[in-house]
Amino acid sequence: MRIRRPRLPRTRTGQRRLVQAAMAVCVLALSPVTWLYVSTADRLRTVADVPQAQVAVVFGAGLTNGRPSPYLAHRLNAAATLYRQGRIKAVLVTGDNSRTTYDEPDTMRAYLTQHGVPGRRIVSDYAGFDTWDSCVRARKIFGVDRAVLISQGFHIRRAVALCEAAGVDSYGIGVDETHDVTWYYGGTREVFAAGKAVLDMALRPNPHFLGPREPGVARALATGR
Repeated sequence: MRIRRPRLPRTRTGQRRLVQAAMAVCVLALSPVTWLYVSTADRLRTVADVPQAQVAVVFGAGLTNGRPSPYLAHRLNAAATLYRQGRIKAVLVTGDNSRTTYDEPDTMRAYLTQHGVPGRRIVSDYAGFDTWDSCVRARKIFGVDRAVLISQGFHIRRAVALCEAAGVDSYGIGVDETHDVTWYYGGTREVFAAGKAVLDMALRPNPHFLGPREPGVARALATGR
């Protein structure tokens, strides 16, 4: 049985239509990420100029041999710097703890305490399975309505847009990174993740796990420095 290969159009009209169709597909595929770039442009800051906020939200970025991955460590370093400068009062670390052998939030907490952030100022969200879940839980479970978000540059725009949609007035810090393989992978992934982000903002699904409200952030803010 022969498998027929698709034939390219032979006429100029057919070829032109094929090119137009391909361009249309590209435009549709890139429109969500383009919208994210435009809509969050005025919400991006650096550690040096981000407005003061009571809470910083640090998103998980993987563990390596039980320690924060280099990308996650850089996010946590930025949060520790903001705390030492008095720019924030508490840190909400949000990540994956879906299995007993993998615990991003507690690993993030340990790293922050080693870098000068008191444990009473750190709140853990163990069900931050993706960015939308983290943003919705920050608002609905932990009562955060304004925050500084910390991630890498390729992810921070999506984080800001999703948290804004979830009801968190947000400024984002995109931590600088060397443009290595991981960085390029993250940037490519965001092209596809932007489409899901637009759907999340439109449909506003509940997180994978919601649960009752938790007073951790309020307690952290009420604790004396």
